[in-house]
Formats: sequence, structure tokens, C-alpha cells
Amino acid sequence: MKVLKDILYGVSLKQVSGSTSLEVTSICFDSRKAELGSLFVAVRGTLSDGHQFIDTAITQGAKAIICEKFPDALQEGVSYFLVEDSAKSLGIISANFFDHPSSKLKLVGVTGTNGKTTVATLLFQLFRDLGYKCGLLSTVQNQINDVIVPATHTTPDPISLNNLLNDMINSGCDYCFMEVSSHAVAQHRITGLQFTGGIFTNLTHDHLDFHQTFDAYLKAKKAFFDSLESSAFALTNIDDKNGIVMLQNSRGHKKTYGLKNIADFKAKIIENHFSGLLLNIDGEEVWFKMVGSFNAYNLLAVYSTAMLLEQDRARVLISLSRLSGAEGRFDYLVSPTGIIGIVDYAHTPDAVQNVLQTIQDIRTGTEQVITVIGCGGDRDKTKRPVMAQVACDWSNKVILTSDNPRSESPEQIIHDMEAGVMPQNKKKAISIIDRKEAIRTACHLAKPGDIILVAGKGHEKYQETAGVKHPFDDKQILTEILTLMS
Repeated sequence: MKVLKDILYGVSLKQVSGSTSLEVTSICFDSRKAELGSLFVAVRGTLSDGHQFIDTAITQGAKAIICEKFPDALQEGVSYFLVEDSAKSLGIISANFFDHPSSKLKLVGVTGTNGKTTVATLLFQLFRDLGYKCGLLSTVQNQINDVIVPATHTTPDPISLNNLLNDMINSGCDYCFMEVSSHAVAQHRITGLQFTGGIFTNLTHDHLDFHQTFDAYLKAKKAFFDSLESSAFALTNIDDKNGIVMLQNSRGHKKTYGLKNIADFKAKIIENHFSGLLLNIDGEEVWFKMVGSFNAYNLLAVYSTAMLLEQDRARVLISLSRLSGAEGRFDYLVSPTGIIGIVDYAHTPDAVQNVLQTIQDIRTGTEQVITVIGCGGDRDKTKRPVMAQVACDWSNKVILTSDNPRSESPEQIIHDMEAGVMPQNKKKAISIIDRKEAIRTACHLAKPGDIILVAGKGHEKYQETAGVKHPFDDKQILTEILTLMS
């Protein structure tokens, strides 16, 4: 149990009704999780308003309420606290409740449109290989040393986040590497955390369904760097046009990495093959298993971070050369007949172009590139025609299909994508709603040596349609079909 006044430390209270000396058994923002002695935080969400469930939480046993507006009738024996922003207060309260676990290890956050998962995962793998106990918070999975914890969001809610960090402390972790999404910043999920450093990968078109404008999206990313303390490092990709913007108001120790411009940490691509990359990193030539210029940036970001965390340079480069990155990121296979299959999580126009440009850089020029691509439902609709256009511009054949339609009509999503197929590309594009059938068609169109890219879902093991998640694994299906054809 925790005393309420200790949990509320640092929260700006506008009005108080009741005692701050109550003992609190738990904290929650979901009234269904309230229990005897709980503190319930009424948060205004995108789908529902927690203020509507204050009475339900009290019925469940909550003894203290954080809210932005007092209910019309205050119940006897319950303490109420009025705040300006419940979501922000929840972050501070969560950190207080778990005794600030982020201050007891080195927490490094990775933000950007593309590359977050790969960078965070590589850092986790690298530091584990260097002998440290580590935690990982990512889109693919959360992990505490060898224990895998399923991930439901790129960045968990503040209670789950601090609980996971506390579990990492109890497991002896020295470091935690986590993805920091723009949603998490805007919704104050990381408020109250103490970061050792922040990394910026890049910024491209995404999540405008939530942020509405690109400027708001940029400001959400930038707010993470603005919040860093002076003792933290702020590492940015100087080759991205928004890279330097991230550092403008940051109090952190500012450092840069890049392949093109003058930077604190530099790399140059010497060779780029399907089998890997030969990079010159700060004067040292190293062969890496990962493929493509976008992974050159990811590897450089990881190397730079390790240097800022005062690791041995030679050991870092040797270890990085052995690593293969995150699941579903340029996952590469070759069929018995010589058809190359690539599964990638690319779900933004820039990410799709990065993958297809990497294929273009590596191919000999005689192979066909066949791309299977869809767009998720209930997400940014403006990127749909752009993604289709990019796929057509960089591929010999394109199959437009379903991704995760969610509550939307798959036919309508594909129709939105078809608007981006320019007249000169009409003959190379076809639409097949069933994703498995689309992958099968790509395999039948391919000849030995051809390259099939299945983009959008990457590591996901499901397809969500009409609110139901059905088992679906792009790599497994692609592998099975190519094997049966051999």
C-alpha cells in the first residue's frame, strides 16, 4: 500500500475534497480494474471519457478520484482531486506509485516514423551480448532478459509501463531500450519517466488520423526531446531534414549521426547485397548481416548510442556484426526454385520506398519485383493512394490487397489505394481482396530469380477484420506457398 499524499507528489492540484492520508492499494484508469482502496484516474480518451465511469469505479471500491471536473454529487468517504490534465497526472502518479523505476536503470527512448523497432531491438540484443541484463519495450514484444511479455501497444499506458520497468529492476536490469511513439508523447504515457537518452531516426508521413497535421506530428516527436534532462543525451539523424529540429529546445547533450552530412558519428556504405552490408563506421570497415541503406542508419544509430553509453568500440562492432535485427523487418528467404521473398513491416509511403529502393540497389536488373501491399483500416487514409503510387513506381507488378481492415470495408480501402495508381501504371497493378490469395498470385507470377515483397504486416501473426483477429502470418504463408510450388 501507498499513502495518497506520496502518490500525488508533483501533481498540480487545483482543488481537493477529502483526505490525502488514505492508503491506496492500486491505481487504475479503467473503472473495471478498480478494487477496494483504488485510486481511479478519470482520463479523457479518444473513444471514451473516464469521467463517465467515476461512479462505477467507486462502486468497485475506489476511495480516491483524480478528475478534470468534479461530479455533480460527491460521495461520502471518497477523496476527490481536481487537476488540469488527468493524463499527465496519471504519468506522474504511476511513476510515484512504483517508486520511480526509470531512475534506477538507464532508460533509452527511440522515436521516429521508421526504424524504432529495429533500433530498440538491436540495442537490446547488443547490450545482452555485451553481458548486461536488459529490458525491451517495442511494437513486436516486450522483454525482460529472457522473458517475453506480449506487446499490445508500441508504448504501453503509464501504469503498465512503470510496472514493467519495476519488474525489470526486480530482475536486475541495467538498461531498458524502448520505442517512444508520437501517441505516447501526446497522451503523456511517458510523463514521469527519467530517460538517460533519446534517439531520433526520421520523420515521414504517418499517423495523421490521430495528429491531424504533419506539424502536430512533428511537435509530438520533438516534445520527447524537449523533456530530456540536461544529464541525458539527445542523438539525432542529421541527414533527416527534421533531425536538427528535434534538438532545438532540448536540454540534453546533443549529438548527431549520418551517412551524408558532417556528424559526430559517421558511416559510409561500401557494399550492399542481399546477404548484408559492408560499412565504414568511424573509419572501421565492418560486415553486417542486415540489408539496405535504411539499416545502415539503424546500425549507425545503435553504434552511436553504445558509444554515448561508454561501451568498448571494438566489442560493440564485433557484436553488431553478428546481429540480425527485429522480426518482420526485411525478413529474407529464398525458395528452392530461386525466388526471393521479403516480408517487411513497411506501412508508410517512405518505408515502402526505402524497402523497394534497397531491392532496386541490390538487384541485377533482370529480375521482376512483385509487391503485395495493403493499408490498415481506421488509420490515416491520406497515405493510401501515396503508398500504392510508390509501390507501382518501384515495382514491375503490384497486387493491392487487404492489410488489417479493422472496422472498414476492405473494398473501400483498396479503392482508396487505386486512386494512387497513375495511368501509366494501370497495367501493372491488380486488386485481390483476400491477402492469402494475393500472396499466392504473386508466387505464381514469379519466375526463378524474381523478388516478391510482401509489405505492411511484418511481424504480426494476425489479420484484424470487423474487430476480430484471425491467425495470419505473412512469412509463414509465403514460405508454405513457395515450398509447395517447388
